[in-house]
Amino acid sequence: MNVFGIVFRGENHKRMDTVTFDKNLWNQKIKGKSLEESLEWVVSQNFKNPCFSTSFGQEDQVITDVIFNHNLPITLFTLDTGRLFEETYDVFSSTMGRYKKPIHSFFPKTDMVEQLVIEKGPNSFYKSLENRKECCRIRKIEPLKRALESCDLWITGLRGDQSTNRSSLSFFEYDSHFNVIKFNPLIEWSLEEVNAYLEKHHVPQNKLHKKGFVSIGCAPCTRAIEPGEDIRAGRWWWETSNKECGLHKK
Repeated sequence: MNVFGIVFRGENHKRMDTVTFDKNLWNQKIKGKSLEESLEWVVSQNFKNPCFSTSFGQEDQVITDVIFNHNLPITLFTLDTGRLFEETYDVFSSTMGRYKKPIHSFFPKTDMVEQLVIEKGPNSFYKSLENRKECCRIRKIEPLKRALESCDLWITGLRGDQSTNRSSLSFFEYDSHFNVIKFNPLIEWSLEEVNAYLEKHHVPQNKLHKKGFVSIGCAPCTRAIEPGEDIRAGRWWWETSNKECGLHKK
């Protein structure tokens, strides 16, 4: 379904204005626009609280730079799983220091993490795909649901060539899992374009990128990739899976 109205619900389940989403039309309107122009276009629509989720990766830092430098009315949030690299916290800190803007953190629920560790130990995710997805659900999916409760547009840093699963995505998608319109402004960007932007504008970056870590998630679940490997090969490297945690379901 490409044209429909969506009623969004906020924290207290209060009715918000309905946004009429025409996927084909919106994708046509955004085609050819610069990143700044595309973000300005979406904030000119009838959204109450457009949000951008950042994990402080290279793509996310590009979008953050544009949002903050142009003072766009977009809420930034991040998911702190409790298992992130120290280098990720470093770039989090340096990003806030540079732009002097807030980035909201969402943490997993303490009781859910405690129960998981009590029952299965701290590293259960290595034992099976089911266990890994359970950990991702507790540490990422549940906090994301809370983060998106008051958001009526979810902006992401997804790129089409990051994985096969993402190659068919367009600028705008409707995410039925979270009942939200998703905007992927960098979907047609290459990694080379991302790096060029970061270097040109001297944007803070995670030091691990220079050590072969292209896609960075939780520390126990991420390794550097070897030359010629797929850019998602370093995520859950012990698995034969589609290398997704469930945040971005097609």
